[in-house]
Amino acid sequence: MQTTATVTGLYIGKARERWEGKPPSAIGKQSVRGPLEVGLDGFEEDEQADREVHGGPEKALHHYPADHYAYWAARWPEHVERLVAGGFGENISTLGITEADVCLGDRFTIGSTLVEICQGRQPCWKLPAHTRIDEMAMAMQKSGRTGWYYRVLEGGRISVGDKMELSARPCPDWSLDKVIAARFDPRLDPAVAAAIAALAPLSASWRAAFEKKSKAGFSEDTSARLNGD
Repeated sequence: MQTTATVTGLYIGKARERWEGKPPSAIGKQSVRGPLEVGLDGFEEDEQADREVHGGPEKALHHYPADHYAYWAARWPEHVERLVAGGFGENISTLGITEADVCLGDRFTIGSTLVEICQGRQPCWKLPAHTRIDEMAMAMQKSGRTGWYYRVLEGGRISVGDKMELSARPCPDWSLDKVIAARFDPRLDPAVAAAIAALAPLSASWRAAFEKKSKAGFSEDTSARLNGD
């Protein structure tokens, strides 16, 4: 697994009205070079519109591998101008490290900050609304190319060009691509769900979800998240 990378992009934004009849969103972010101050809730200059489902200590920073954009551009070449780094509302972009290279609970130093991976992204209806690709949320979910969220353990500063280096790996058996695939598997073995729910670094929201999936017969309704119903 690759355990180092260089920050190639940083993105921040403010919440604004985007779509009639829908709540405001800060998914449209602007590229900055930094340095950006990082606190327990993420970049101090960034904003989230709905703190119940975005942001907060366990979704402080969203990291999306720029490596994936070639895949999306090849799938939807008619939208290639929007399928570029920063296009999915992420905060941090890198090249050379993906979900297959990191594990749940990995701790990385990025600039002068210390962060910890605590869950993947659950794509929602705002992603297709933002990209104007109707299938985008479901396609991202099925592909497992979701990126991930950090909790901030030690605040500091991050700039484009900073090194990202692994400092601890408490869950080496649980690569993030494996955890993400499990999160979206409607037929997940309840024993596997229970094992993931017991992992200490897991975010509270994903722990609750895996605890539900550990119960035989549980069925998850994702229509509101994916379709905005």
